[in-house]
Amino acid sequence: MNFPLVGEERLEDPGARLRLLWEQRNIVVMPGVFNAALARLVQFHGFDALYISGAGVTNSLLGLPDHAFISLPEMAQVCNYITSVISIPAVADADTGYGEPLQVARAIQQLERAGLAGVHIEDQVSPKRCGHLEGKEVIPTEAMVAKIKAAVRARSNPNFVIIARTDARALEGLEGAIERAKRYVEAGADAIFPEALQSPDEFDRFARAIPVPLMANMTEFGKTPYLTVQEFAQLGYKMVIFPMSCFRAMMKAAEQVLTALKQLGTQTPLLEAMQTRAELYELLEYDRYLQYDRELAQA
Repeated sequence: MNFPLVGEERLEDPGARLRLLWEQRNIVVMPGVFNAALARLVQFHGFDALYISGAGVTNSLLGLPDHAFISLPEMAQVCNYITSVISIPAVADADTGYGEPLQVARAIQQLERAGLAGVHIEDQVSPKRCGHLEGKEVIPTEAMVAKIKAAVRARSNPNFVIIARTDARALEGLEGAIERAKRYVEAGADAIFPEALQSPDEFDRFARAIPVPLMANMTEFGKTPYLTVQEFAQLGYKMVIFPMSCFRAMMKAAEQVLTALKQLGTQTPLLEAMQTRAELYELLEYDRYLQYDRELAQA
């Protein structure tokens, strides 16, 4: 039996695959994940790529807020778990690069080895804050330029995608964010992620000014108005992430289960809302692993 063990399904050149998607699709929709099971589910439902949320990993793995608590080794390990069980490209949140240019270079090496298609690095002061909260600060443009140059130089595969995220809209206005983005492109960024833009007009003006692929963040309960994937595509964006949508829905569903257990002493009223055992086993390819185990025992 030609059985692909965990890790053998990983894309050989995920960055090249993501770049091809930019050419083939009007826009690449990237649901946010924080573990390998959810990544499998995203692929199972036919998405072409996914996003590994720094907030999602920090909240779920550590039980802490998105305030630069996750370390590079922890994030790289989670990314490795995820990319080992999918065959679609994944882009990860690398926060501020885990330090200054030297640390950024090491982060790129570690995250590229984890099987990612690319990462985004932001221009916030460390420790960073959630991009849709008040109180953010950004580093000088030249400091971010140095980080981007370090990231570009450190990657072993030129297809590995370096996305520069700017949080400057909240502090320097839209024009300030655009000027920063232009500098980041000159420094070698393959794509730009303008965080927390506040209207379709702002997204449009940003896209008209920046000549490389753009990533949009369609998070919930933030500063960005709710736009559809098609609306982002019409505005010129090549990627749209939904970083915490599944996380928030899963947590709310868990609250409902806990409430039922507390009040009723049974989960049975919620069975129809649950993924069944058969559905989970299908997602995890349970039968295939059992069959391979039997074949190994007979060898």
